[in-house]
Amino acid sequence: MTFTQAIVLGLVQGITEFLPISSSGFLILIPEFFGWDVQDLTFDALLHLATLAAVVFALWPDVKVLKPSTSKRLFAWIVLATIPVLAAGFVMEEVLQIEIRSIQVVGWSFVLWGAVLYLVDRFAKEQEPSVEKVGLRRAVWIGLAQVLALIPGTSRSGITITAGLAGGLTREAATKFSFLLGIPTIAAAGLLKLLQVFGGSSSIDLLPQLVGTVTAFATALLTIKVLLAFLQKHSFAELAIFRVVLGILILML
Repeated sequence: MTFTQAIVLGLVQGITEFLPISSSGFLILIPEFFGWDVQDLTFDALLHLATLAAVVFALWPDVKVLKPSTSKRLFAWIVLATIPVLAAGFVMEEVLQIEIRSIQVVGWSFVLWGAVLYLVDRFAKEQEPSVEKVGLRRAVWIGLAQVLALIPGTSRSGITITAGLAGGLTREAATKFSFLLGIPTIAAAGLLKLLQVFGGSSSIDLLPQLVGTVTAFATALLTIKVLLAFLQKHSFAELAIFRVVLGILILML
C-alpha cells in the first residue's frame, strides 16, 4: 500500500462514515475506479478504530454519561438497537463479504436509500428533539433499520438517521443517536477485522497505514462537527440528491 492510497482511503473513511452516503460503498468504488488492490484486513480494522475514536472524542460530553448508572434509558436504547445488526452480521457474514459486494449493489443502494432519505427528510414530522427520549419503539425501529446497513452502499448513518426521522426525531436528535449508536457497531466491526487479522495472513505496511489511520481520525472528527452544525440550519436534501445522482452514474457505467 502506498502513502497516496492510505491517505485517500483514510479521507474517504473519515468523511463518509458519518455522512449518510455510505463509507462501505465508497471504499468499494474508490479502489475499483483506480484499479487498486483490495485493502488488507489490518488497515480495514485501523480505519474502523480511527472513526470510533473520532466519534467518542467529538461526542465526549454525551459518551461520558453513557453508562447504566447515569443514563440508564439511553444506554438501554443503544444496546437494544445494536443487537439486530450484530446478530444479522454474524449469521450473514459470508454472504455480505462475497455474494453482494459489487458495484451494481452499491449503485442500487445509493439510488434507493438516497430517495428514501430525501422523502423522509422532507415529509416526516419532527416531534422529539432530545436524544435521551428516543424510547423503546424508536430504538427497536432504528435497530432493525440498521441491519440494512450491512448491504454495501446503504450507509449505516444514513439508514439510522432516516429511521430516526421517520420515527419522529428531529434532524439533530436522529443524527446524534445515529452517531452514538455507531460506537458499539463500529467497535464490533473493528474487533471482527482484528480477529480476522490474527486468524489469517494480512500484510502490514505500517507507516502508510498509520498515516491513513490518522487521516481517517482527523477527517471523521471534522465531519462530525461540521455535520452537526450544518443540520441546525439545513436539511439532508443535498446529500440525498448527491446519493441518487451518483448511484445513477454508477449504474450507467
